[in-house]
Amino acid sequence: MWNIFGEGPLNLASPDASPSLHNDGMHAWQDQALCAQTDPEAFFPEKGGSTREAKQVCQLCRVRDDCLRYALENDERFGIWGGLSERERRRLKGRAV
Repeated sequence: MWNIFGEGPLNLASPDASPSLHNDGMHAWQDQALCAQTDPEAFFPEKGGSTREAKQVCQLCRVRDDCLRYALENDERFGIWGGLSERERRRLKGRAV
């Protein structure tokens, strides 16, 4: 599957593919995520609400691939993860099948 940001393939095959995952199951990328320093409501807007602010933060985030991988692997149904809405993540998964 190609990374939606045009930066090469996105490896969803193994969590070990990401150097930012701790061996104890904790996700180090979450500590580095810009969203952790931002209003969480921006990432979980009301139905029909704007996702623009959250997606702008994601564009600047260095761990957005890890975030997107986490959302896809864990079937996150709500919120903006890795710069994508739930609908966009469903489309991305559909293309990978």
